[in-house]
Amino acid sequence: MSNIENVTVLGSGVLGGQIAWHTAYKGKNVVVYDIADDALERCKGAHAQYEEIYKKDVSASEADIAATRSRLRYSTDLADAVKHADLVIEAVPEVPAIKTGVYQKMAPWLQPHALIATNSSTLLARDFADVTDRPDKFCALHYANLIWVMNVIEIMAHPQTARETLRQVTQFTIETGMVPIAVQKEQNGYVLNTWFVSLITAAQTLVTNGISTPEDVDRTYLKVISGAGMGPMALIDMVGMKTFFDVLTYWGHEKKDQQMLDNAAYLKARFLDKGLLGMQTGEGYYKYPNPAYQHPDFLAVPDMSRVDDIVARVYQG
Repeated sequence: MSNIENVTVLGSGVLGGQIAWHTAYKGKNVVVYDIADDALERCKGAHAQYEEIYKKDVSASEADIAATRSRLRYSTDLADAVKHADLVIEAVPEVPAIKTGVYQKMAPWLQPHALIATNSSTLLARDFADVTDRPDKFCALHYANLIWVMNVIEIMAHPQTARETLRQVTQFTIETGMVPIAVQKEQNGYVLNTWFVSLITAAQTLVTNGISTPEDVDRTYLKVISGAGMGPMALIDMVGMKTFFDVLTYWGHEKKDQQMLDNAAYLKARFLDKGLLGMQTGEGYYKYPNPAYQHPDFLAVPDMSRVDDIVARVYQG
């Protein structure tokens, strides 16, 4: 057994909220931390939705849901949130300065045995190891979105991570129903996001540059990838516009990639500035809870009445 019973999740956004709920569902005591009460209120709203999702998708009983609720607590006080933690999972925005600040502030409040894991999508654990004040007890644990069905977690070390830390977190992932994926060398993006970010960035480029509509990007994907439930534009909605914007902005500047920066500007103007964050707010590229890609006719051969519309979008004369 991992001996990890008390878990704190730093950040109550889309994935932080999922990690917190799922970890509590699997029997751990969880504190969700965020800097603002309104962020925690949104997280509580998401958790209310997960009650019904878990009943439907993982056959959770009313007793299971009640037990999950009893193991969850919410706090805007960082010292209060982390002081009893056996494991702290950091899921704050993908901005290095924000992550560094959180690690530095919480270091004095942690128990000596407490482990820390970053859920960073694209950054390396080594980038923050020293500021945690316990580099040997620090590693990366990266969860896939929709973790109740996509129960994959990637485990990545940095040169100072202790073997015992990795043993404990691996046991913890199994205890909480996850399939652990060993990342054998440090890699920005792990296994999943190495290909996933490339996929959604390429899809966004097609839309940013006016080559295709979001719907047609997804139609192409869903027709070719048999059995896929969502196309890349819908996956952007799932990840969240703010997270994708942060990734594009950081790596656009790091790589001096103007296309990535153009993609970030597109998201800012059309979504972030309007408060549209994707599934989290009920609207992104699609409107939820009944997005167009789930409609029966989304992949159907179109009616002849659509011909002129298609031609108008293709015609270059």
